[in-house]
Amino acid sequence: MLEICCGSFEDVKIAWENGANRVELNSALYLGGLTPSLAHLICAKEQCDIPIVTMVRPRGGGFCYSEEEYQTMLLDARILLEHGADGIAFGFLHADHTLDVARTEEMIALVHEKGKEAVFHRAFDCVTQQEHVTETLISLGADRILTSGGAPDAWTGRQQLQWLQSQYGKEITFLAGSGINAENVKDLMEYTKVEQVHTSCRKWNVDGTTSHQNVDFSYDADKKDAYEMVDPQKVEKMVKVLTL
Repeated sequence: MLEICCGSFEDVKIAWENGANRVELNSALYLGGLTPSLAHLICAKEQCDIPIVTMVRPRGGGFCYSEEEYQTMLLDARILLEHGADGIAFGFLHADHTLDVARTEEMIALVHEKGKEAVFHRAFDCVTQQEHVTETLISLGADRILTSGGAPDAWTGRQQLQWLQSQYGKEITFLAGSGINAENVKDLMEYTKVEQVHTSCRKWNVDGTTSHQNVDFSYDADKKDAYEMVDPQKVEKMVKVLTL
């Protein structure tokens, strides 16, 4: 199962046309992914025959949300599900890096009420006890956990991913994500026994109107005038590697 992290309707279309199995639709990938616009979801559902999980995250900078942020997240999830989202990716933590059980339970119930998938995203990599959190997510009925094994990337976290899969893989699905590419995906999956991977297959496109004279809206210091999007060739290569 190859899931592509997408930042737009165009990204979803590229992922679908080049053989991906599923996508996670976001906005603002440079912030780690935020809630996408409804228009991107609607266009993607109308023109692409691929499961679409939508991110619900109101801001960058962490996963401990105010009551106001939480209210908007529930409403975003409800609206996205009503317009065809096949799942919701979310994460709720307390300030001490423990799982916010009450909010997680409410979001899972909302998603399952619509018959869709509840995915706990990489907020999982910021918890203090992954074992305990995994057991709690299983008891709450979460469908999937996106994780790098608590490491900066999935390859570095492969030992933890292997352990999580061996201990809990029959009760919940682990989706390995971060730093996965065509060169390491087979080795990672063989080592960890994880059967689903999440990757951005990113490339950079240049838009010269990003800067002019003394004004510069580039959001990556090393990529002047550029924005990120899904690379069709990288998706195609990943698909080929996984089907060998």
